[in-house]
Amino acid sequence: MDALITAGRVVTGPLGRHVVDGAVLVRQGVITDVGPRAEVERRASEDVPRIAHPDATLLPGLIDCHVHLAFDAGTDPVSTLGEAEDANLLPGMADRAMRALNTGVTTVRDLGDRNGLTLRLRDTFAASTTPAPRILAAGTPLTRPGGHCWFLGGEVDGKNAIRDLARRNAESGVDVIKVMATGGGITKGGPPIWEAQFTTEELLVVVEEAKRAGLPVAAHAHGTAGIAAAVAAGVDTLEHCTWITKDGFDVREDLVAEIAAKGIRVCPAASPDWRGFAERFGAERAEEMFTGLRRMSQQGVRLIAGTDAGVSGAVFDDFVSSLEFFEHIGFSATEVVDLATRGAADAVGIGHDTGLIAPGYRADLLVVGGDPFADLQALRAVRLVMAAGRLHVPPGAASDAPVPPLVAPHC
Repeated sequence: MDALITAGRVVTGPLGRHVVDGAVLVRQGVITDVGPRAEVERRASEDVPRIAHPDATLLPGLIDCHVHLAFDAGTDPVSTLGEAEDANLLPGMADRAMRALNTGVTTVRDLGDRNGLTLRLRDTFAASTTPAPRILAAGTPLTRPGGHCWFLGGEVDGKNAIRDLARRNAESGVDVIKVMATGGGITKGGPPIWEAQFTTEELLVVVEEAKRAGLPVAAHAHGTAGIAAAVAAGVDTLEHCTWITKDGFDVREDLVAEIAAKGIRVCPAASPDWRGFAERFGAERAEEMFTGLRRMSQQGVRLIAGTDAGVSGAVFDDFVSSLEFFEHIGFSATEVVDLATRGAADAVGIGHDTGLIAPGYRADLLVVGGDPFADLQALRAVRLVMAAGRLHVPPGAASDAPVPPLVAPHC
């Protein structure tokens, strides 16, 4: 949809850079002009629909770097998945993606599904003219036999099997290769969360195959040994990175320095229910884990935002609660907005066309009431969302101005 969107504050860069009383012109899904309202209005043609939010903030759409659309966030998402036929899963996955869109999330990175379901949903959304979030899909995650998330179909044993599945994933059209470098919490009877599942040499095979296909590698890595192997292999992102060992925690300073030097991004995948997790895990132990992430950031490791949406208690429509985790470990609201927009886009390989409001970028936009740089809670007051130029007004969204019909000139 073509549109001229005006707002009391238009975010034009990182660190809170913005234009007061600004405007953004969108043509055929792409931002073509940004600047002071009077100037952009003067340059825009008369036939472009106007959308005015004078007391709101217009910022890039949010990016959730870690979700699982195939899981329903219920009390036992693994059993629910196992009992469902593929055809019956897709409508629920689409609904969960739209719940994320309602909260201003215009891109989700799905890090593991079954039988390529997320790839199918990604392509359906991309071909549609109706609003939907962009999906980056990992397809089938690699794991050892009986390993973490084995039920998704990615069991591999030995370098040849690892290479074969990585190639098949790439050939299927995935956007990222996912590997389970350690055990995880939702796999009943699987390896413990701290245990490494692959050697450095095996993870090197994953990275080599991914790079041959021009793809990044995301490594699920809780335990320190698995983190070390993933870092040595040169993965692009570490998911969770909790530094758990059999006896507690071991944040290795040499590895932290290497993560920072290699530019490996870390996604804590803090659930919207991270406070409840802390209570269940034990406040003292949880704070020790949180302190490790805080220290990593202070030493130059770049964190990105993800929710792990789909696992138990991690809902798809409360991204702001996950963002509050970063405030808890010492980030300012401005820094949090950056890591959920520009920083996330760069980390997952789409910083060339989204995560920023600038000419030539996709029109992935979010209008919220108030000032999120002063208070993250403003992100809950979603007025409208634009995903690749497709306008979406969430159910019950507040507005200080009428929004034009979704069918407009040049749609």
